[in-house]
Amino acid sequence: MSTKNYLSIYAKSFNWSGFFLPKKIYTKCSKLYDFCRTVDNIADQEASLEHKKKEFIKFRNNFENKDFKNEIIRNMWELIDEFNISQKIVADLFDGVESDIKEEVKIKNEKELLIYSYRVAGTVGLMMAKIFNIKKKESLQRAIYLGIAMQLTNIARDVIEDEKKNRVYLVNYTKDKLINIKKIIYSADTFYNSSFVGIKDIPLSCRFSIIVARRVYRQIGKKIFNIKDINTYRTAGKIYVSNFGKIVQTIFSLFDFIILFFSSPKKLEKEYEFNLINEDISLNERI
Repeated sequence: MSTKNYLSIYAKSFNWSGFFLPKKIYTKCSKLYDFCRTVDNIADQEASLEHKKKEFIKFRNNFENKDFKNEIIRNMWELIDEFNISQKIVADLFDGVESDIKEEVKIKNEKELLIYSYRVAGTVGLMMAKIFNIKKKESLQRAIYLGIAMQLTNIARDVIEDEKKNRVYLVNYTKDKLINIKKIIYSADTFYNSSFVGIKDIPLSCRFSIIVARRVYRQIGKKIFNIKDINTYRTAGKIYVSNFGKIVQTIFSLFDFIILFFSSPKKLEKEYEFNLINEDISLNERI
């Protein structure tokens, strides 16, 4: 399967926003997504736990040993070398996916949720920022926030699907699931807000694409938040933004694009959450 197909099948929102990227940058981002999706698919495939563990160990070893016969691995190492991406970031991604390869996954507290979200998605936001040649520390930190926001949106969207895989990511998971789901969306919104001004450091040619991706993905959470009861949520299937909805969010993104020109960097928010992650993972070494 080609990288382009991975994006069109698994990441329709990102593929939509990718239309606004310069072709050269889009190709590089696609190679990154191809790698991340390949790792993630090992954990999500319909197979025995033992098979998943063997596949995961094999792929991780092949990556660490630079098995360039594998095009996905070769492309990833080219990105690492070209953009000076710390190998620790990639190791964090592997650790996050590996934590899903269990009989049962249950997040116990906010810290565990934040660390998990950083590993499986904040890492991707950070690596994307590196591809965009962002250098400012605070903007790289905000790129992590955007990745975390999107992962929290994923968690809120996929509760029923994850239940079937014995995975529970909602903190304080109670019988009133919809309240917990909406709490996750609220938390995601705070990360989306904190990420916004960091987009200002993205080169102008790439900036609009990320604004669109942020808006479209955030809209998924807003659609879930408007659901009135858990039965409606259960029967709704996978929540997504229609093509018409994406067009609307793209139009709104034009206003964000203009607003960003007049936005000034504020005191970096989410320091408490950043420090929670930093207790276990030295984010400054990654940034």
